[in-house]
Amino acid sequence: QVQLVESGGGLVQAGGSLRLSCAASGRTFSNYAMGWFRQAPGKERDFVAAISRSGGTTTYGDLVKGRFTISRDNAKNTVSLQMNSLKPEDTAVYYCAAGRFIASIGSSDYWGQGTQVTVSS
Repeated sequence: QVQLVESGGGLVQAGGSLRLSCAASGRTFSNYAMGWFRQAPGKERDFVAAISRSGGTTTYGDLVKGRFTISRDNAKNTVSLQMNSLKPEDTAVYYCAAGRFIASIGSSDYWGQGTQVTVSS
């Protein structure tokens, strides 16, 4: 089992920045690729970003490319999402997830409880 706890959400004005963190515990963190997803009210869950087990490969959803940066610290068992140039449409609950490979994160059983991000216009 992998337990994931997100933090860092909040209210920010458009154009501002937030940094989300996800702390992992349980099994060996470096054995898992990590990802961020988000879900706005009434909408489906969207892929935001993912990072490979070593951190050497990252991938982003089209809507956040160039504005968000995912990173990980395997020594501290954390993955972070730096969000810059935030837009009102970025408002959502953000979830951290873990999977054996980047491609398997979305169907993984390992998810955090989510953290709310609200961007005001």
